[in-house]
Amino acid sequence: MKHSGIALTGLFVLAITATVEAAGEDRDRYDSSKPVTVEGAVLTSTFEDPNATIAVKASDKIWTVTMAPVSQMIERGVKADLVAVGKTVSAYGYQSKVEMNEMRAERITVDGKTYQLR
Repeated sequence: MKHSGIALTGLFVLAITATVEAAGEDRDRYDSSKPVTVEGAVLTSTFEDPNATIAVKASDKIWTVTMAPVSQMIERGVKADLVAVGKTVSAYGYQSKVEMNEMRAERITVDGKTYQLR
C-alpha cells in the first residue's frame, strides 16, 4: 500500500513538472518584446484544445492566431460563435519566433468589445 502511494505521488509530481515546462516552452516560442496587432476577417476557426486558433486575413498576410485553451476562453466570455468564420477581429499579442505567420493573442476585440485571454 505504501509503495502505491509513493508511486502516485511521483506520477503527480512528474505531471506538474511537465505542465510547468510546457508553459515555459510556450512563452519562449513568442517574442514579447515585439507586440503585434492583427486585424481582419476570420477565415477559419478551430475552437478546441489545446488552444483555440483562428486564421485571420490581414492586410499583409494570413495570420494564424493562437488563443487560449477553450475553458479559459469560455470563462472570459469568448464562445465559438464570437470567433466564427466571417467575423472581423483585432488580435493583440506576440509573434512566434518559429512560425512567421503565427502569433499568440493576449487579447482580442470583436464587435467593439475587448476580451482579455491571458
